[in-house]
Amino acid sequence: MLLDRPLTVPHALSASGVAWEDTACLLCGRDDAEILTEAADPIPSAGPGLRFAIVQCRRCGLNYTNPRPSPGTISRFYPSEYGPHLPHRGRRSNRMPSRFWSWILGRPCPERRGLLPLDPPGRLLDFGCGSGSYLHRMARLGWTVTGVDLAPEVIRAIHQTPKIQALSGTLPHPDLRPCSFEVVTMWQSLEHVHRPLQILRAAYELLVPGGKLIVAVPNYASLPARWFAERWFGLDLPRHLTHFTPESLRTMLEIGGFQIDSLRSAAHADWLCSSAVQANRTGTAGGFTRLMTVRSAARLAEWGCYLLGRAESIVAVVTRPG
Repeated sequence: MLLDRPLTVPHALSASGVAWEDTACLLCGRDDAEILTEAADPIPSAGPGLRFAIVQCRRCGLNYTNPRPSPGTISRFYPSEYGPHLPHRGRRSNRMPSRFWSWILGRPCPERRGLLPLDPPGRLLDFGCGSGSYLHRMARLGWTVTGVDLAPEVIRAIHQTPKIQALSGTLPHPDLRPCSFEVVTMWQSLEHVHRPLQILRAAYELLVPGGKLIVAVPNYASLPARWFAERWFGLDLPRHLTHFTPESLRTMLEIGGFQIDSLRSAAHADWLCSSAVQANRTGTAGGFTRLMTVRSAARLAEWGCYLLGRAESIVAVVTRPG
């Protein structure tokens, strides 16, 4: 790979037994990239003192983490306190600020609270199912649900719930047959995988003709990504391996064979607060950043980002052509 300056493997990482791999572009395959930024792991226990680089392909513009931990050793960076793997505790949704701004402006485009493009009953696969909270919700709504996740402890916990199937591993999966699902969802999971295009092609095979794939990923072209730079919550290095923009996500989905139905931004006030808290903790926060630690201020900023189409997340709804 050609970079503006050489990157070296941190000694602490080498000593820990984690394999470090260099990769060509995950979209076009070209091995010609320039470094954009570096950032530390925001989970102190996962990668203390380590910094990871994000590079951009000079040919197609895809942003990705490089070098990166290998598929066999990246689990080293998913500690027991990793948020998406923890049991879902629920969220209060009737607080006055949320109700007030919803009344004034209408609710900002949420990531997964809206209706799916198809109605139950039907078969739904959630790739990167985490704690299984989304599977439980969809099962209650009448879907026949299946989850896939690489974390064995997560799968064991989900197995305690009747009528919810959970498989350990990734896609393609030997226990899943082609044309088995009407809907496949990937909520903040595609950015975690080493070969995202391969995952999308496997999802294509699992869908029936006319079936829907829903993908949500952090938006590297968002305003919060610009405001917070290496302290942005959506980076989450080195667990996030691809850093999508609306353009690169659209391109990858189209190369995977899908027809684009919609591609929009979605807001995350919690991400804004978390980014601001991280910046405060490291002493890099200015006045505006400190203000974002106040939830009501973060909600106002969230609205602005959403209305400008530059919110923290991208949600794509696509179809496998019939």
